[in-house]
Amino acid sequence: MFFFALFGMMGQAIGEDNFGIGGRELAQLVRNRENGDDFLGQGKMELIDKNNNRRERSFVLYRKDQGDLSQQVLRFAAPADIAGTAFLSVELGKGETEQFLYLPVLKRTRRIVSSQKGHSFVNTDFTYEDMERRDVDLWDHKVVAVEKIGQAVCFVLESVPKKMTKTEYSLIKSWVIKDINVPVKVDYFDKKNRLFKEYRVNNIENVQGVWTEMAVSMFDVINSHRTVMKNEKVVYNSGLADELFTERNLERW
Repeated sequence: MFFFALFGMMGQAIGEDNFGIGGRELAQLVRNRENGDDFLGQGKMELIDKNNNRRERSFVLYRKDQGDLSQQVLRFAAPADIAGTAFLSVELGKGETEQFLYLPVLKRTRRIVSSQKGHSFVNTDFTYEDMERRDVDLWDHKVVAVEKIGQAVCFVLESVPKKMTKTEYSLIKSWVIKDINVPVKVDYFDKKNRLFKEYRVNNIENVQGVWTEMAVSMFDVINSHRTVMKNEKVVYNSGLADELFTERNLERW
């Protein structure tokens, strides 16, 4: 979902002729970066409103890759009003991802349809669209600068949706750490070209040879609401069972 200081002074942009990498190539490197065959994470989530009122949740996150495709399950463990709620995302290829949400109070799983992808994910500042990987070829990508964030040298990548792409965003601007291909700052712009949300990686760690986001936040600029997620335990390549990533497993609570 990280630990040296990433945020500080912004450096001067470097001329376009010196980037040495194309936009699509960089976007593909980000998508394909090393992240193990599977992942198990346990952590905390905090929802913070404009008055600094805070609600804390605990969660467990599982991910497993099948070739180029990925699948993941996130289940909330606390507090009581959300415990057992679980989310399943399964990539099908060609830009298609199936998503399911299990609500224990209803004892049923519902499929997230495409018209709901822009909705808030269980009252967080992430949407269902944010919870899936974006297909590189559904966007036009361009490297527009090289800047420093703290001590990290980053490519600045602008991604604009193609006409056929279903998205709530008109532009996604990402600061990607050179050589490790991890976006540590992402600005999202809405259909009116307004800055809508700000994603930040606050800490990053090398865990089992994988650069891992250990603390991130998503800030809704318009509504002054923030979601913070922190990993407290991370394990890669533990041999997770395929049965974890099924609708049936969502309902085992």
